[in-house]
Formats: sequence, C-alpha cells, structure tokens
Amino acid sequence: MKNIYIILIFIFSFTIFSCAKKSDTSSTSTTSSPSHVAVGSSGTILTSSDGTSWDNRTSGTTNHLYGVTYGNGTFMIVGDSGTILTSSDGTTWTSRTSGTSYGLLGVTYGNNTFVSVGFSGTVLTSSDGTSWDNRTSGTTIHLQGVTYGNGTFVTVGLTGTILTSSDGTTWTSRTSGTSENLQGVSYGNGLFVAVGDSGTKLTSPDGTTWTSRTSGRSKKGVTYGNSTFVAVGSSGTIQTSSDGVTWTSRTSGTTIRLHRVTYGNGTFVTVGLTGTILTSSDGTTWTSRTSGTSEDFNGVIYSQ
Repeated sequence: MKNIYIILIFIFSFTIFSCAKKSDTSSTSTTSSPSHVAVGSSGTILTSSDGTSWDNRTSGTTNHLYGVTYGNGTFMIVGDSGTILTSSDGTTWTSRTSGTSYGLLGVTYGNNTFVSVGFSGTVLTSSDGTSWDNRTSGTTIHLQGVTYGNGTFVTVGLTGTILTSSDGTTWTSRTSGTSENLQGVSYGNGLFVAVGDSGTKLTSPDGTTWTSRTSGRSKKGVTYGNSTFVAVGSSGTIQTSSDGVTWTSRTSGTTIRLHRVTYGNGTFVTVGLTGTILTSSDGTTWTSRTSGTSEDFNGVIYSQ
C-alpha cells in the first residue's frame, strides 16, 4: 500500500511539472506580425517582420501589382485593371471595387485619405480603403507615383508631370522644369524629392516650386529615413543624400533594376526585377536577401 502511495505521488508530481513546462513554453513563444509588404507581377505578395526573411501570401489575383501603402491600420495594394486589395494584417487580402479598369500605379495615405493614381491621369480617393471615388486630375498623362507630406499630396508622372492637392480631391498642375518621365516621389525632412528617367532629380519644399539637382542613372524610387534620402533605379543604382541636393553613389552588389525602396524599424528595403530584395541599416552597405520568387517586384512598404 505504501509503495502504491509513493507511485501516485510520483505520477502527480510529474504531471504538474510537465504542465508547467508546457505552459512556460507557450507563454514565451511569439509570432511576429508582418511589417513589410512587397508586391509584384502576377499577383505576387511577400511579407516580412524584419526585411530579412520573407513569406509568400495568397493575393487572389494574377494581375500585376504596382503600389502598396499603409495607413489607418490597413495595408493597401493597387495594380492592373483597377485592382485594389486591402488587409488588416498583411496576410489575408480582400479585393475591393475601384470603379475603374485603368491600371493603378501608386498609392499613399495622408490626411485620413487613401489616394491612388495611374493610367490616363486616374486619381481615386477613399477614406476607408473600401469605397472609392474617381477624381478629376486635369490630365490624361500616366501618373507613376504619389506621396503625402506637410499637408500636401504630390503625384508625378510622364513628361515631367507634377500635380498637387491638399485633400486628394482638387488637383493643381505644377511646373517641373523637365520633360523627362518622373517615376517616384517621397517626402522627408521638410523636402519633397522626385526622381525619374535620365537621372532626373527634383526637390521642392512645398510641392509647388521645384529645383533640378545633379544626378546619374535613371531612378525609379526614393524614400527618406534615418536622416537620409535613398534613391534606387536602373542597373542596381543606389544613391544617398542627407539634404536631397548632393548625392553619393553606393555599391548595391547587383546590376538588376531596382524599382522601389522604403524605410522602417532601422532598415531600408529595396526591391526590383527577378525577385531582388536588398536591405541596409544605413543606406550605404547593402545585403541581398532571399525572396523565394523570380517574379518582378514593383513596390514595397513598411507599416509605421
């Protein structure tokens, strides 16, 4: 009887110990939420919590995806044939009705408003990412990129087109001083920076008056972070600037064309053709990352 009692105590103690270990393990394990989203051809969506390791997500479309942004707790992707996808977590995506069949090339968030731009001067706005309104841009030129800063939306496009708006609804054409195609625009440190073909770089403190800056190869994308502007483009070109005026070329380690670049959580991430992803903590030294795809990337964002 005494032996049976000892055995029962042993079993009871072991059970408690095992449960405590399981509880301890589950309480310390965490799953990181995606903070980076990269989009590209054939409906490609990849997400990452650190910019280093990437996971493939189901988009529900085979349309090419071009632009991505984050605002009001929502990731937003735009693409061919008026494609708009939204997600609250970057993992599960829902298709939205845009009301247009034109390709959408860029999207941003500001002033409690999503603004998307695209082919033939298309401009769409939404307060929630679900219902969209078509706005009059005053142009039929393809609009390639859009950003928000200092109370102003700025969109850029082909043949030097620049438009500005305070609310995303009413747009005003600005003189850029160039006929080159403008591909991307960003805002940081009190300055708008637009980049484009033939090495074009323009800067403006207000989106209205623009100044041409000396540059190199064609640029597709630009961003600001860590007190640094970073521009990316053809043949793996990467340039950095502390003021948007003087630019320094950096070694990217690739000759692949880079399309877009973003900054967040201490890391720059740039994406390009054939699944190319590079990261950098300072914009100077870059490391190639494995994307797991050979599809072309067209856009990338960090959820701030």
